[in-house]
Parts: sequence; structure tokens; C-alpha cells
Amino acid sequence: MTTEKPSKNEDEYFAKLDMERLERARAAEAKRAADAERASHHMRCPKCGGQLVTEKFHQLEIDRCQDCHGVWLDAGEIDTVVDMENRGMMTRALGDFFGSLRRKTK
Repeated sequence: MTTEKPSKNEDEYFAKLDMERLERARAAEAKRAADAERASHHMRCPKCGGQLVTEKFHQLEIDRCQDCHGVWLDAGEIDTVVDMENRGMMTRALGDFFGSLRRKTK
């Protein structure tokens, strides 16, 4: 049985390994926490936190809050509204949209 202590290089090597493992574990935990945070907000109203429901509205799918009746558009959906070439179509769609808002809040 030897009573020799490991060399200084061995101590440094194992300390470095421990540090790398700890950093990987911290990074993995941070990613899990970020993923859980994101999942808890999925389809939630940014204003009140209520549940969002996707509704078909003319050529768009809008997200409407069941609690505060807020309406949210995903990326690119506002471009669809702006790009509507037929002004009559856009006027009708916006009229329907605002009419539906009045009905939902009553």
C-alpha cells in the first residue's frame, strides 16, 4: 500500500474535470428552466395571462384572449392584412373584425 499523494498535475486535472461537469450541469439546468418558462407562456395572453384561442378570420388565423378579448397577430399576419390588394375585401374584413370585437366584449 502506497501513501503517496497524487501529483499536483493530477489534482489540477481532476479539479478541471469537476469544474467542466459543474458548468455543463448548470447550462443544462438553465436550458431546462428557460424551456419550462417558455412552455408556461405558450398560447397565453401577453396582457392578462388568459388563455388564447386561435380563430379563423377571413384569410388569417388570429389569437383571441378569452378573458380580456385582446387580439394578437403572429409574425407575418399583419403583412397579409397590408398586402390585401382588394380594398373592398380589406374594408369588409376590418369591419367584420371590429364588429366581432364589439360582440365579444358585450
